[in-house]
Amino acid sequence: MIRRLQNQIAESRWALPLTAIYGAAIVVLLGAVEQQMWAQTALLALSTLLMVELNNANALIRIYSRMVSCSFLVLTLMATYLFPSIEGGVVGAAFIAFYIFFLQAYQDKTAVSPIFTAFLTIGIASLFFVQILFFVPLFWLLMAVRLQAFSLRTFCASLLGLITPYWLVAGYFLYQADYTTPLNHFTELTQFALPATIDISQHLHPLVTFAFIVVLTFTGIIHFLRQRSKDKLRTQIIYELFLIVTLFTIVFFVLQPQHNDFLLRILIIHASIFIGHFIALTRTKITNIAFIVIFILTLAITAFHFIFSSKFDGFSH
Repeated sequence: MIRRLQNQIAESRWALPLTAIYGAAIVVLLGAVEQQMWAQTALLALSTLLMVELNNANALIRIYSRMVSCSFLVLTLMATYLFPSIEGGVVGAAFIAFYIFFLQAYQDKTAVSPIFTAFLTIGIASLFFVQILFFVPLFWLLMAVRLQAFSLRTFCASLLGLITPYWLVAGYFLYQADYTTPLNHFTELTQFALPATIDISQHLHPLVTFAFIVVLTFTGIIHFLRQRSKDKLRTQIIYELFLIVTLFTIVFFVLQPQHNDFLLRILIIHASIFIGHFIALTRTKITNIAFIVIFILTLAITAFHFIFSSKFDGFSH
């Protein structure tokens, strides 16, 4: 069996440690030490470890490979302008943790504890990005159709998980007699912006990142759809679940691009899974060339964001 460069890297036990060294170098260049961005660095490390656990717990790749977590770390750091956001880091880590617990409920309608914990992470994320609650009806649908874990008990557990963080913070606002902040928080769910009002020329960074991530995502999706019969049934169902959430996230981004700082993090999680599957499980000359091109483009976009980051001001909220 031919082992091309992409396969040697994808199957190497040194892939993740070397990627971690690369990640540490980028973090230092971003000024994490000088600006004491320890929380952001810790959240990035935690998210990467959670991606490792997500891969291990669900056998996302049928051979030994750390490409899912490696891809996640490289793509996350590619969008250098996202790194300083603690809120974004919390939402990204919470979304990965959600999958770890959510997928434990596969074909188990009595899986109250995993479902509660899964939706607890979404509740925590919603404290920082309330629009993540728009994903909840989709998760309920997937819990019924894909996981086959929907029941009155798991539904109630999901509701309890969602509202628990709000129970914990409600006491503080009651003590402060501050009723405006919670009201404004949920009012944001009714605030929408028209994509046509966004000046593309002034917001090149998120659009370049989004376009590249979408290309990588669909590259991985096409590969999965063509080769899914080689995976176990449970793995196929999990990837189909990821596919549905990915499409929802892309549509969400297109319709409400002002939330790009959070939605790009969520999209990167899914892109890492699909492109990791593609890199680890293809062996042709063309895919090897594609791997090299992807690697070079990723470095180029990382450099682009890093060099011109001072000119980036993000979409207006």
